[in-house]
Amino acid sequence: MVEGGGTLDGNGKIWWQNSCKINKALPCKDAPTALTFYKCKRLTVKDLKIQNAQQIHVSFQKCTNVRVSNVAVAAPETSPNTDGIHVTGTKNINLTGCTIRTGDDCISIVSGARNVVATNIACGPGHGISIGSLGAGNSKAYVSNVIVNGAKLSRTTNGVRIKTWQGGSGSASNIKFKNIKMYDVKNPIIIDQNYCDQNKPCKDNKRSNVQVKNVVYENISGTSATEMAIDFDCDKRHSCRGIILRNVNLKREGGGEAKATCRNVRFSNNIANDNVSPQCQLGED
Repeated sequence: MVEGGGTLDGNGKIWWQNSCKINKALPCKDAPTALTFYKCKRLTVKDLKIQNAQQIHVSFQKCTNVRVSNVAVAAPETSPNTDGIHVTGTKNINLTGCTIRTGDDCISIVSGARNVVATNIACGPGHGISIGSLGAGNSKAYVSNVIVNGAKLSRTTNGVRIKTWQGGSGSASNIKFKNIKMYDVKNPIIIDQNYCDQNKPCKDNKRSNVQVKNVVYENISGTSATEMAIDFDCDKRHSCRGIILRNVNLKREGGGEAKATCRNVRFSNNIANDNVSPQCQLGED
């Protein structure tokens, strides 16, 4: 068991200044992670405060049977790559009651993660709750059995996001986002299968992609800071399959029309009859 009192401070400011995301002339390099749990079993982490990490705040790598509760993460909105909680190669992990304010993903769930449950999460500022990125460098990546149940996202760049690179392979499957409140979020619901997080343009590689399938969005409401409240940009060759939208109500912050675009999506329900607003403008199939 690891439990808190006090604060872990990564003193990351000098690292942020030397990031290629802050200074485009500098090479992109990894920075240290403030706290890493590696190959831990039957781990409990609770009541920790972590701030200003050089890069990722807390990482769970190749762990099994993990319980995380009441962890608080804080870093400036402008701090680059400062993910709050990062889950990779880990199975059977439960995150509950965590508050995350940072400059990147509040929670990032990447390759090898399965049986992940996140409940009662407060996120913002930050880049939202993300599956991925997956498939960078033509790699194979798998994420499965993820539930996000009960989250509040405030003024984040994204809400709930799945992001994959062109050219990768594998799958992101059996994912549920439910009982989520959005407040002035720029991209509340997004699947981005053309993700590109590098200074130079990514190659247009359509030969393969990570398969996104069996994803449920249920009981999601709030406001979008931009016109596009729902944006599914799925791979044309494979498409996103088994997608369900149910009881989704997103309005434009400050008034005006909110929109939804769904490119290359196969729905498993009739979204016209399941209380979904805005309705999708269907793209390529």
